[in-house]
Amino acid sequence: MDEIDRRLIGLLRTDARMPVAALAKAVSLSRGAVQNRLDRMRANGDILGFTVRVPPEGAASRVRAVMAIAVEGERSSGVVAALRGVPEVEAVHTTNGRWDLIADLSADSLAAFSRALDQVRQIRGISTTETSILLESTRF
Repeated sequence: MDEIDRRLIGLLRTDARMPVAALAKAVSLSRGAVQNRLDRMRANGDILGFTVRVPPEGAASRVRAVMAIAVEGERSSGVVAALRGVPEVEAVHTTNGRWDLIADLSADSLAAFSRALDQVRQIRGISTTETSILLESTRF
């Protein structure tokens, strides 16, 4: 991928329905050249598909956060299994560095969020957590 490919992807992130002619004008190439680039990126797996983004239902009123989790020893699989049982945990990611896991949390209220934090912190195998509430998000 070169700079023009990255610019095309950026334009499509903003509007996945942007016509090829408009994309071509934006990157100063012919329509055919842009179509060939899009076809190549799809064939190479650089573009997996085109989609529409809609805000999650009630997203503005939800409390969202990320929680960094340190796990004792080799207990990651047990911790992940226990996290599946916490409804406010939407996803768990393994990572490198200081933290072993990152959990995405979402709750209907601060009270529900607090209860979820308490529940997660009581999971056997979790040694330390650090949680940051997401105040505002920008999607690409």
